[in-house]
Amino acid sequence: MTLEFKNVSKVVSGEVHIHPTDLTLERGTMNVLLGPTSSGKTSLMRLMAGLDVPTEGRVFWEGQDVTGMRVQDRKVAMVYQQFINYPSMTVYDNIASPLRLMGKTKAEIDVAVKQAADLMQLGPFLKRKPLELSGGQQQRCALARALVKNAGLVLLDEPLANLDYKLREELRVEIPKIFEESGAVFVYATTEPEEALLLGGNCATLWQGRVTQFGPTPHVYRQPVDATTARVFSDPPMNFMTISKTGGTLMFGKGQSAKATGPLVDLADGRYLAGFRPNHLEIKQQKPGALQFDAKVTVTELTGSETFVHLDHHGDTWVGLVHGVHNLKPRSAQPVFLDPAHVYIFTEAGDLVAPASYALAA
Repeated sequence: MTLEFKNVSKVVSGEVHIHPTDLTLERGTMNVLLGPTSSGKTSLMRLMAGLDVPTEGRVFWEGQDVTGMRVQDRKVAMVYQQFINYPSMTVYDNIASPLRLMGKTKAEIDVAVKQAADLMQLGPFLKRKPLELSGGQQQRCALARALVKNAGLVLLDEPLANLDYKLREELRVEIPKIFEESGAVFVYATTEPEEALLLGGNCATLWQGRVTQFGPTPHVYRQPVDATTARVFSDPPMNFMTISKTGGTLMFGKGQSAKATGPLVDLADGRYLAGFRPNHLEIKQQKPGALQFDAKVTVTELTGSETFVHLDHHGDTWVGLVHGVHNLKPRSAQPVFLDPAHVYIFTEAGDLVAPASYALAA
C-alpha cells in the first residue's frame, strides 16, 4: 500500500492552505506530521482522507488515482483530538459500529471487537457507556473503533492532546506497537517535537502550509535542511544569531569575537546564521573551547528539575533549557556558553550549510 501526493495543493477563498506538495507514504510506516497550530497538518490529512479535494495535483492510492473519490469509498480511519463516541451505545457497540456498516457477521464482529478491546485494555468495560469511562478510556474506545476497520490508511489528528500526562506517555509507546502489524499507512499529527521523536518512523515538518522536509524522524531532527525546519523541530524553538567569519575569527553580537574552534575552523569566510537548541546553551562552562556570550536575563521559568532561562543577546531572544533550579534575577547580566559542536550553520537566507558535528556523530 502506498499513498502518493503529486503536486497537491489546496486554496480556499484565495488563501493557500497547502502549497504544492509531493509526498509518498509507504505501507506499514508511521508518518508524523509535525508543526505548530495552523501549519497545515489537518488540511493535509483531510486531503489524504478524501474529505477535501485538491485545488491542483493528484492523489494516488496503491497506484490508483483517487483524487475526488469520496471518503466513504476509501478504506480510511480517522481519530481526532476531540474524540467522538456514540454516547447512547455501549463501548462494545461503539467499536462494532463500523463493522456492522461493512456487513460483517455477528461472529466476525464479536471476534474483532474483543481483540481490539483487549489491545486497548477495554475488555472489562465493554458493557459500559462512553460517559461512564475516563477521558483516556474514551479515547481508547475511539482508537479501537479505528483499529477494527482494518483500514489501509489510519489518520490520527493529535489524538492524545486532551489526555493526562501519564496516559499520553503510555499511549505514545503503545500506538506504534498496536498498529505496526496491520500493514496500514499511519499518519500522526502533533505540535510536539518530543512526541515525534518518541513515535519514530518518518517525519514531515510543516510551516505555513509547506512541507519543509520529510524523512526518517531522527535524520530530520539531527540534519534539518533549513532554519525553518530546525525551528519547528525544537521545543522551545531553536535559537539563532547572525555571525561572520574572517580567517580564524568569529564575530557576533556587538563587537564580540572569539577564535573559531572545532567544526567552525573549516567554515569559509562570510556571514551566516548560526543556530543552536535551548538544551545546548549553558550558564556554566562545561567544556574547554566553549563560546561565551554576554546576555541579559529577561525571565526564568522553573519546572522542578529544569529551568527555562529567557535571555536577550543584543536584540536576539534566546531560551536556555538548563538542568537544575536557578533563580536568576531579571535584567541581570548573565554569561552563557555554547559548545561549537552543537552549532548549526545556515546561510543568511536560512539554508543549511553544515549540521552540528554532534549530530553527524550520532
